[in-house]
Amino acid sequence: MNYTTRASEESVARASKALADHNFKPLLVETKAEALSKIRELIPAGALVNNGASRTLEEIGFVDFLKNGEHGWNNLHGAILAEADMGKQAMLRKQYTVSDYYLGSVHAATETGELVIASATGSQLPALAYNAQNLILVVGTQKIVPTLTDALQRVEEHVIPLEEVNMQQKYGMGTLYAKTLILRREHPMMQRNVYVMFVNEPLGF
Repeated sequence: MNYTTRASEESVARASKALADHNFKPLLVETKAEALSKIRELIPAGALVNNGASRTLEEIGFVDFLKNGEHGWNNLHGAILAEADMGKQAMLRKQYTVSDYYLGSVHAATETGELVIASATGSQLPALAYNAQNLILVVGTQKIVPTLTDALQRVEEHVIPLEEVNMQQKYGMGTLYAKTLILRREHPMMQRNVYVMFVNEPLGF
């Protein structure tokens, strides 16, 4: 299976409909610039904003935009990284899973309406599964696959090998695929907004 080519319009439409049926909020933009512009539109001034490590967020310019401080948001991720004591930083990571907006990506999205996220430590999973009131997941359409089985296969065959290389280059150590989160649907009782922003160009792994 080709994991790097943009999905067809029909595939994006099927995935978007299934996500909407599962109480997610699909959005579609054409470019990285439009993705960043839409994020700025969605998040109000004064919001508590956090994000997970994400190649996709780097590629659309969100990480640099968040760092520059000109957005009017409360940057929780910046506060975590500013803490030099690793023990205190770990505690902040736990405390700051509660935010108004949490941004990230997924490693696969399916035409049947599931979202799959792989993780080493699981630090981002509480926000994704429960704690953040608003999620914005930015997803290149090359990550759309037909079924959940295909999604898990994409993680094993494509994402983990690339992340292994990425971690070796950045930190001189490999990755550990320890945990998987599957978002199948969002319960209406939670009253959360889970935006899945498909970007019609390849982004991330």
